[in-house]
Amino acid sequence: MMQHHVGRYILLQRTLGKKFCAQEKSLNKFATFAGARSATHMTAALILEWAGTASTPNAARIRFDQARALAKFLHGEDARHEIPAAGLLGRGRRQRPAPYILTPDQIALIMAEALKVPGRAPISALTYHHLFGLLASTGLRISEALSLQSDDLTVDGLMVRSGKFGKSRLVPVHASTQSALDCYLATRRKISSASDDLFVLGHGRAPTKTRAHVVFVRIVRQLGYRKSTGSGPRLHDLRHTFAVRSLEACGSDPQVILQHMRALSTYLGHADISNTYWYLESTPVLLRIISSAAEGAWIGGAE
Repeated sequence: MMQHHVGRYILLQRTLGKKFCAQEKSLNKFATFAGARSATHMTAALILEWAGTASTPNAARIRFDQARALAKFLHGEDARHEIPAAGLLGRGRRQRPAPYILTPDQIALIMAEALKVPGRAPISALTYHHLFGLLASTGLRISEALSLQSDDLTVDGLMVRSGKFGKSRLVPVHASTQSALDCYLATRRKISSASDDLFVLGHGRAPTKTRAHVVFVRIVRQLGYRKSTGSGPRLHDLRHTFAVRSLEACGSDPQVILQHMRALSTYLGHADISNTYWYLESTPVLLRIISSAAEGAWIGGAE
């Protein structure tokens, strides 16, 4: 019975455009857990018991929130399903790692080093070189870049069809980026066994996200930007760098920054503009702008 309820709930979420992969795996485990106890309806005690089997407090909170969301869905159909009070296991939130904002020279050196990456064919080094360059010049997510097909590069920009939450968007690119990708495609077309992926390695398919991360970390360590242990640039920091530099280029006018923020949120494919506002506190330059604006408003109000 509970497995049937979970299946209907997952189908609804997918219909709404969500991928829901991690949640599906977790809720299916909950259904098995409930079935072993012959539970036909959700109760607060059942949800707390299942959450309590998690390995960490944070994992327990995630389980609790997922099961509570399912309970809310089922309660709308049958009031016998209990909805436990929100936040019973706390409201822990995963801390975002501090972004590492790269300089233009650092990005240039990373791209140059990528040309030395060994591979089964010369295309591998060119792929990483252009992949890292595209991430730096457009702020795409690595998953979006690796999902691009060769015909997604158009005269109007890049058609991103596999964005987060299933959203598609057209991403304009600079003329220099367009030219670089055109040159890359000219070389890529010589690989007869290549798939339709835009970026391919010697085997004709796109590298995996894990492989791209490994290559990037290896390069930044070779360049001395990251130690063997500890913090340092991550592949996702190319996206962070693009966002922060674009905001810094707006100057110190808060209205200009606000207007650009809305456009940047759409360009980056954020589901919520609050995710874009996070970049305002990512560098001293942006923090000074915020501080100056707040100080001016406070002084003006005091007078």
